[in-house]
Amino acid sequence: MKRLSYSFLRAICALVIGLILVLFPNEAGDYFVITIGVVFLIPSLISLVAYFAERSGLRPPFPLLAIGSLLFGLWLIIMPGFFADFLTYVLGFILTMGGVQQIASLMSARRWMPVPFGFYVVPILILLAGLFSLFNPVGVRSTLFIVIGVSAIIYACSELFNWVKFTRRRPHDPSSTGRDIDVSDAEVLE
Repeated sequence: MKRLSYSFLRAICALVIGLILVLFPNEAGDYFVITIGVVFLIPSLISLVAYFAERSGLRPPFPLLAIGSLLFGLWLIIMPGFFADFLTYVLGFILTMGGVQQIASLMSARRWMPVPFGFYVVPILILLAGLFSLFNPVGVRSTLFIVIGVSAIIYACSELFNWVKFTRRRPHDPSSTGRDIDVSDAEVLE
């Protein structure tokens, strides 16, 4: 396999996230938030250590951004439950955008081949699940994470299926720059 398609990478990421959310719904939100906190914490610590370790007479300006990043990372790690509720909205938004993107990709694929209505069912369900998780109270976070996780798994399977089915039949442009274009990039070529 020479090149990986963006559709394929999106599907794999969605599959991994979906499995984690379904298998560990109570812990998933907290662990995602803690992981994001560590992502903020590590670079800020490196910046601070580099600032204080500088021995030459030309010390750079104080890394104020690193202090803010450090404090935000610690806040995420210390209070993951608070941010996990917010994460429910973020994941719901991502699902909504995933459903919209798949519908747009299928509509774009209609330019070079017929796309039966049945292919639109899964993206519409993903879009509805995303909207459901955006507008439902976060009090039932683990249930929402399961709904989002199942939707992410369905999205991943649907994206993989569409990737396999439609990329084989996509017309190839000989004047192309050598970059493979996946189904979701087709609308850019207009």
